[in-house]
Amino acid sequence: MQRVAGAVMGALIGDALAVGCHWYYDLAEMRRECGPWITDYLTPRPGRYHSGLLAGDISQTGLLLVMLMESLVHCAGYEEDDFTRRLDTELFPQLDGTPMQGPGGYTNQSIREAWRKRVPERRPWGECAGDADTTEGAERAMAIAAFYALQPKKMAEAVCSNIILTQHDPAIVAMSVAFNAVLAQLVSGASLTPQIGATLMAQVRSGALPFHMVTQGHLQPPPQGGERMQVGQFMSPDALLTAGYAALAAADPDIAIEPAWKVSLVYGMPCAIYHQLPAAYYLASRFREDYESAVLHAINGGGQNMSRAMLTGALVGAQVGLQGIPRRFITGLRDAQRYLALAAELEQSAVRQETSQSSFSHPMR
Repeated sequence: MQRVAGAVMGALIGDALAVGCHWYYDLAEMRRECGPWITDYLTPRPGRYHSGLLAGDISQTGLLLVMLMESLVHCAGYEEDDFTRRLDTELFPQLDGTPMQGPGGYTNQSIREAWRKRVPERRPWGECAGDADTTEGAERAMAIAAFYALQPKKMAEAVCSNIILTQHDPAIVAMSVAFNAVLAQLVSGASLTPQIGATLMAQVRSGALPFHMVTQGHLQPPPQGGERMQVGQFMSPDALLTAGYAALAAADPDIAIEPAWKVSLVYGMPCAIYHQLPAAYYLASRFREDYESAVLHAINGGGQNMSRAMLTGALVGAQVGLQGIPRRFITGLRDAQRYLALAAELEQSAVRQETSQSSFSHPMR
């Protein structure tokens, strides 16, 4: 099904769809300037975010995802030194620490903070992370989750290592790792249903995911003096349960969010990860077989619709595979052939490194 390629291309398309309509918090203004229902790539208006880009371009967030894909392919796996070298030589020389500048027309908070500590202050990597509570680390790390989808322990370690380069709040890191654990499940062949939470909790119990856990199965009380609790890097497994509850809400006939784009009003339009993830999980479960509906409802909810669409696009792209993404979104994406070739290389490289550790085939391929 080409789920690896579906995940990363789904993310890049979601990112590019929002370039021309990003960060409208006044929905009436967005409708006036972008049309009553956004269905395709738009060129940003002069003076707005990402001004200077063209319809179908990706933002700096998309470029960082591509950079990490290139690093994974080049190294046949995640090598932190290679990725940070790329940041030092390819991205940071183009930045000046201000928001409305840099490749993609805007530089997010976590990258600005990392640039300031790394370039003007000359700190080593490992001391450059900041306090941003956004989804930026989770978004670029999607390439790692897709690559190591069948190796949850290795996936979680590599994702965490990459995220803490730029964000160090433990709760934000935990939620970012949890999102990528969900994505890895979908790349591996699962669907975003209410059962996904139980699957992830089983990986915690096995030690594959580094989350602290006290309860027994189905969140029952711990035994009296029996089993030892699972002690993990992250103090609570709750971030792993969010996707299952969002899927439960999407399937419950007594819960109606109509039209679905209003999920942005239910969970919040801002940038913080605790607004973004529930909305993305909801849309990716409700439209798990319909990539177009999922990303368009993510886009038309306004606010931080770029992250919402990128996260949703990855989750649904992983479920439908590359062939489930409408062709018009691929043909309208600028540099699409380059990204398709890179996505194919990423998938093939993932297969090779998994084959070296296992002799059986998997549904993600």
